[in-house]
Amino acid sequence: MMRQYELVERVQRYKPDVNEALLNKAYVYAMQKHGHQKRASGDPYFSHPLEVAAILTEMHMDEATIAVALLHDTIEDTTATRAEIDELFGPEMGKLVEGLTKLKKLDLVSKKAEQAENLRKLLLAISEDIRVLLVKLADRLHNMRTLDHMPESKRLRIAEETMDIYAPLAGRMGMQGMREELEEIAFRYINPEAYRAVTARLAEIFERNKGVLQEIETALSGLFEKHTIKASVKSRQKKPWSVFRKMEAKALSFEQLSDIFGFRVVVDSVDDCYRALGAIHTTWSMVPGRFKDYISTPKQNDYRSIHTTIVGPSRQRVELQIRTKEMNKIAEYGVAAHSIYKDTGGKMNGAGHAISK
Repeated sequence: MMRQYELVERVQRYKPDVNEALLNKAYVYAMQKHGHQKRASGDPYFSHPLEVAAILTEMHMDEATIAVALLHDTIEDTTATRAEIDELFGPEMGKLVEGLTKLKKLDLVSKKAEQAENLRKLLLAISEDIRVLLVKLADRLHNMRTLDHMPESKRLRIAEETMDIYAPLAGRMGMQGMREELEEIAFRYINPEAYRAVTARLAEIFERNKGVLQEIETALSGLFEKHTIKASVKSRQKKPWSVFRKMEAKALSFEQLSDIFGFRVVVDSVDDCYRALGAIHTTWSMVPGRFKDYISTPKQNDYRSIHTTIVGPSRQRVELQIRTKEMNKIAEYGVAAHSIYKDTGGKMNGAGHAISK
């Protein structure tokens, strides 16, 4: 279990002027309040809020949000009260912890897509401070990572709830990394047979295409070096749920899928994005109808990137994403990567506008 100083050190790596006193105080208070409580796994209950806090440090959240993560179950599951938290940590912290308690009490069992959409809107409506949703999503992610320890009767319900509500919510907030992980874990429990089959087939295809992928990566890196464009080139493989969903929706077989693999090109500037695109299109043929410029026209959740598909060096289709480092960060962490919510005290204007629709 992570110790106090380790948590502080994690935050210090990206926020040198961290409020150590706040983190230490929240750590000790939550640990004492949860006392000898245990998780279904048998681990100390405090390990859960601590893991939620750790997830938020990966997203470079501020110490107030991380302190709320440490405290998020205290009102619901211990003798702590809103008044006590207000007194010890201030009314703003108390309001955030109480907001999480209210979310926990919601009946989130969803059977229909329409009902799930209404519940997503409800979550957004009562979470006027976006930090509440960020902590809630981190809380759900850790609970999904430890779902094996839950009674079998509850696993399917929790997985369906995650697929219907929390994964789409993470996507709407632009947090693609979290959305994908939530979907993959949920898929594993909702349809284990399909999950195993798709995962095994993807592994087999990857093994068969390793040489080709390396050839394309080398060709792209050489092209950018020739044009003096500093770029990171990495292959990426579609996730099992994404592949399964596409096969089901379009009635496709594995053999008919043309975009299982792709490449992500990360550069330093917007100008370099277009220079890289120009170098690619003058070297290889572009596949018609497969170009999208989300830099000039960002998605509602502020996702920005250039998407294109070419006929690559080995005559196969190659799907490419071209973006800057900052765009890559926002694609991974969404609104959590923005300073906008911090500048407004966590209020859901600006970055929260798109996800409230």
